[in-house]
Amino acid sequence: MEIRKLTEAEKPAALELAWRVFQIFEAPEYAPEGVETFRAYVQDPSTAKHLTVYGALEGETMVGVLALRTGERHISLFFVDADRHRRGVGRALFQALLGDTGGAPLTVNSSPYAVEIYRHLGFQATDTEQVRDGIRYTPMQFDEIGKTDI
Repeated sequence: MEIRKLTEAEKPAALELAWRVFQIFEAPEYAPEGVETFRAYVQDPSTAKHLTVYGALEGETMVGVLALRTGERHISLFFVDADRHRRGVGRALFQALLGDTGGAPLTVNSSPYAVEIYRHLGFQATDTEQVRDGIRYTPMQFDEIGKTDI
């Protein structure tokens, strides 16, 4: 498996992966408004321009994606193909991000499905679950390097 920053040309495939995985694991927990908000975000052509995207590739197949808002320390997308869950893909993506950013602090607005995954990576909730534009999330922050145990 290769982990690397994606080129502009590869970013649309990363957003497609995010949408596909979202529909399986996240959409069932969201109101229709939230599903539409997320769909509009990942299918907006300008979204990719504002993200620094890391991809996990097996050969030519993208199996995971982690994206930061460019110039920020906020994770916007973190998705792993359903067939690759619990195989270290997410951990590898996160470790690549830490290697490039120098570590803490990082923030994320975690979906309900991913709260425990982020906890295993060393994130802590900074507030209770919230809803904006139909998107359910828990604000979380990563402050300590070396807490990645998933």
